[in-house]
Amino acid sequence: MYIQVTLNAKLQPMHRHDLEDALNEIFEKENIKAKITGGGTGQETNGEIAYSDLEIDLKEFSDEVIKQIINLLEKILAPNGSKVTIFSENENVESKVIPFGKHEGLGLYLSNDLDNKVYEECDVNVIYEEIQNLLDEENLGGIESYWEGEETALYLYGKSFDEMHKVIKPFLDKYPLCEKSRVVKIA
Repeated sequence: MYIQVTLNAKLQPMHRHDLEDALNEIFEKENIKAKITGGGTGQETNGEIAYSDLEIDLKEFSDEVIKQIINLLEKILAPNGSKVTIFSENENVESKVIPFGKHEGLGLYLSNDLDNKVYEECDVNVIYEEIQNLLDEENLGGIESYWEGEETALYLYGKSFDEMHKVIKPFLDKYPLCEKSRVVKIA
């Protein structure tokens, strides 16, 4: 039997793979008879990441195993709006969906409409490092992924959207590459 975990997390495939590897290690260490056997990344029409799926093969199925998996995810990364879908082996029985999640998400979208001088003199890696340091100092969360498309986006997940925004706002207000950036609640 398998379940599908749909995380309301904008994770690039490489970041989803890192999560899969970490979970498989924890499953083995905690003697949870489950293994991630696949996954996927849903996209918006513009190519931006929308969500991430994990397919988990269960050697033993029980409500307790499902609770253990949800609890593990809520310790690592489980944005609000995530869900577990339990597929029945009987095609006449509907799938069961269990909503879960406790992390909030903040999308920081950098403008691609600034003076060329700003792009020449500033570095997105400075933004990444500074924001991660600010979140670490307050133990609020972290940058879990990013996207480079029509805009460059950083995806932050943590305890509270409002608290994360409050901590990073002074930096966003002063760093030139953050001018005209958008902050969006993504979970």
